Amino acid sequence: MTTVRLGLRENLEQFSLLVVINAFVGGMVGMERSILPAIANQEFGLAARAGMLSFIVVFGVTKAVVNYAAGRLADRFGRKHLLVGGWLLASPVPFLLMWAPTWNWVLAANVLLGASQGLTWSTTVIMKIDLVGPRQRGLAMGLNECSGYLAVAAAAFLTGWVASRTGLRPEPFYLGVIFVIAGFTLSLLVRETAPHALVESRAAGAEGEQHTPRDAFWRTTFGDRNLSSATQAGLVNNLNDGMAWGLFPLLFAAQGMNLRQIGVLAAVYPATWGATQIATGALADRLGRKWLVAGGMWVQAAGILIVSLSTTSPGFATGSVLLGLGTAMVYPTLLAVIGDVATPGWRASAVGVYRFWRDLGYAIGALLAGVAADAFGLAAAMWIVGALTFASGVAVAVRMRETRPPLTI
Repeated sequence: MTTVRLGLRENLEQFSLLVVINAFVGGMVGMERSILPAIANQEFGLAARAGMLSFIVVFGVTKAVVNYAAGRLADRFGRKHLLVGGWLLASPVPFLLMWAPTWNWVLAANVLLGASQGLTWSTTVIMKIDLVGPRQRGLAMGLNECSGYLAVAAAAFLTGWVASRTGLRPEPFYLGVIFVIAGFTLSLLVRETAPHALVESRAAGAEGEQHTPRDAFWRTTFGDRNLSSATQAGLVNNLNDGMAWGLFPLLFAAQGMNLRQIGVLAAVYPATWGATQIATGALADRLGRKWLVAGGMWVQAAGILIVSLSTTSPGFATGSVLLGLGTAMVYPTLLAVIGDVATPGWRASAVGVYRFWRDLGYAIGALLAGVAADAFGLAAAMWIVGALTFASGVAVAVRMRETRPPLTI
């Protein structure tokens, strides 16, 4: 029988495999990032921003609901089956996007994409937390999110580049077929990590701690000041990401930029986010969680403001870099907070609740940004989202306590 040990080095092979798998998970989202708003406008004649951004709304709602279910199911049935099932749900998505005859088919593709992401990304997060134990949780989440969002950036750039040469469909979505085949095949090689969570539970004396679904939802959403602070920050973080996903390409196009230029600029934000998360995740282990989260929300707000006030590529790039850096400060750190506070017996459930609210932010952000842009213009919509982001950082600074475990653990 193989001895179960916790730690990044002790589980490097499985951890590395999960990092690669999460890159393909990220690529599935990235292939929409630079060209789907253009498809909505040019091929389906959607003029209202709220209508264009409807694909983000259905994606966000579906992903949020499945995130919550994935947390509960991972606790009851294990992680690997959910990971493999998530890739099966993703398999029709590239073909639906290639050949959709109406916008409703695109929305259906995003329902499947949201469900797939809820299963695949949630389980890679939970499995990495299981493997590394408490000492390197921030670094583990940094590596996980780095691989995912660098892949988002690469796919956004590549689809924009391909579309500039071949047209909006179907060629840019051939990438998605490759992502599905590779992600599914590698997921079959993953080993179940629930035994690692059990080892940590025993070591921490928390083996028997369980919570009902209702209690886990309440504690993560409202009852625990640290969990609820992290949850609201996650929601607002993805609220501004939903805005950026939908409005940034429209803003760049309004300044006369072509699809290749839009693809490059659309990649700057997730590329910065992805590339810096290893460093910010490690910093969260060394310096603590609270002020990285609060400061990251404020840096995001500054980036949104700069983008909204810019009219040239350098200004857009500068704001996007700041938005990506702020998000990198926040994203892995919030997951580490959840892992710190929720003991292994109900951690997957807490992660599911957190990710439910966080990814519901996509839908809220797309709705808010679309309605505000139609009513007041693109810049005003961005200012509203930037103000909410700044206020979220203030809430973290006031309410959250430091959760990082002692470095001697």
